[in-house]
Amino acid sequence: MSDDRNQPLVEVEAPAGARFAIVWSRFNHSVVSKLLEGATACFSEHGVAAESVYVVEVPGAWELPYAAQQLAQSNKFDAVVALGAIIRGGTPHFDYVSEGTALGLGRVTLDTGVPVIFGVLTTDDETQAFDRAGGVHGNKGRDAALTAIEMAVFDRKLADDGIATKRP
Repeated sequence: MSDDRNQPLVEVEAPAGARFAIVWSRFNHSVVSKLLEGATACFSEHGVAAESVYVVEVPGAWELPYAAQQLAQSNKFDAVVALGAIIRGGTPHFDYVSEGTALGLGRVTLDTGVPVIFGVLTTDDETQAFDRAGGVHGNKGRDAALTAIEMAVFDRKLADDGIATKRP
């Protein structure tokens, strides 16, 4: 496992009553299923009960922004984790899907005010993808889930400080 360049400075525990959604792409299933395992394990390890994590599948990475938008607009989740793997092929398709997915997920965050965490691998080959899905570079699904928890904590802090309202 590589050194984590984004290690939290303090132990992170999910806020009481926090709810999370995970939307994952089944395209490149052998990679993304490992990201999903990492994300669900992370939620569990940080005090999130299984019934507080809603998991839904979509066909591919391109569909992640739409699904994330539906989940975020439901007002049922403190954060949404989007998991996928876009692996470069021999055509420009990789560039279109990667950019559209990234921009779409970012737009959902800003349009809804619900953090949507980018847990989508964009790699040159399968080896790089597996290295980031539980291999030598850790599990980016786990990292995405931890980021979701940290953002729920952040939103609660803003609410407690009178800056914003709490998530549902």
